Amino acid sequence: MAALALFASGCSGDESRPAAAAQTTPTTCPQTWKAGWQRLANRLHTTVYCPTWMPSPLDAKMGGQWDNGVSVEKDKSYLVSFLWHEPPSQDVHVNFRGYPGRTKIPRCEDVEVVGGKVRRTTMPCFSDPHGTRRLGDITATMYTVNRGVDQWHILYAWHDHGSLYAVSEHVIKPLTYRRVVSNLDRLVRGLVRVKPTT
Repeated sequence: MAALALFASGCSGDESRPAAAAQTTPTTCPQTWKAGWQRLANRLHTTVYCPTWMPSPLDAKMGGQWDNGVSVEKDKSYLVSFLWHEPPSQDVHVNFRGYPGRTKIPRCEDVEVVGGKVRRTTMPCFSDPHGTRRLGDITATMYTVNRGVDQWHILYAWHDHGSLYAVSEHVIKPLTYRRVVSNLDRLVRGLVRVKPTT
């Protein structure tokens, strides 16, 4: 996983901004972001979801200022992460996940010490569902207890053509729980499909 990108200047506040100047939601991946998402779709030979809006100050340009890493596993599951960090404890952190050809929620390892012994178990990476949300043509389930790099995030997950997709955002200053839910509603509503071209 790529190291966290640390930026000490500026403060994001509690606002969000559109990816483009237009007031309406774009129907295609923004031109300055598209190359990275197209490369990912081509690498995986599957459709990925590109955002048309990101919470301020983030953008969704892979290799850009807020890029926090792209990770692809052997099974073609992927994680794309964007992060703004202001020491000591302010973040705007969004993760995009995809599990091509799988609809089951992945499992994460949990480690606990009981009686001086280490016990390793696995459990669903996304849990504590809080209903579904219809956002454009996506019906997503909201999960509030998540593990791994999505810990302390609110996560929206949905199925599309036999694959599981998810987007999450960290609930931490300067963002409130309510603001993160609003951000995810807007972000998921504006997602557009990027299909492989090779």
